[in-house]
Amino acid sequence: METDGASQGEQLLDAARRNNIDLLDTVFEELNEDPAKIADVVNHSKDPFGNTALHLCCRYGSWDVLDKILDQEGGIEVDPHNTIDGDTPLHAAVKYAQDEPEHGLFIVQNLIEVGADPRAKNNNNEKPIDLIHSSELDDLVDLLQGAELVADNAGESTKEEEEEIIDNEDDEDDDEDDDDNSDDADINAPKDN
Repeated sequence: METDGASQGEQLLDAARRNNIDLLDTVFEELNEDPAKIADVVNHSKDPFGNTALHLCCRYGSWDVLDKILDQEGGIEVDPHNTIDGDTPLHAAVKYAQDEPEHGLFIVQNLIEVGADPRAKNNNNEKPIDLIHSSELDDLVDLLQGAELVADNAGESTKEEEEEIIDNEDDEDDDEDDDDNSDDADINAPKDN
């Protein structure tokens, strides 16, 4: 029985594990540098535990591969949850930072800059910040707390804007109703005696 070799997804995952930028370039070339095809392979290729290439880059500190993946257009999903514990790549990066504080902080910072959600919870209902168990990681705690605050405020602004739009629409509807009922209001208005 003959085998065809590793699929593009398997090659991508191997590149992520080993920080092999040459292998990653080969995969991207095979995909004709097409952003949609690259995003599809990146988003759907998983190891047996449900880890994507982003999870593996963060777990092993594979910065070069991670950086190239994050630079891709086409909709790379930055918050996928793996199947084993529900961790996102940001959770994996925080775990990596326990052993490699400076490099882990750098990876976490870059994930947040591209939109990773610091409020995402895993299967144990833990956010990435909940995984920090070292007093030597104060900078990482500060970074994640700040990112959560920004994310919370961004969500509140959006809610406030939506509520304002709804209120304005209600006001417009009320104005239309007032115009429609203006004659009725005069008829039904109590008369002064």
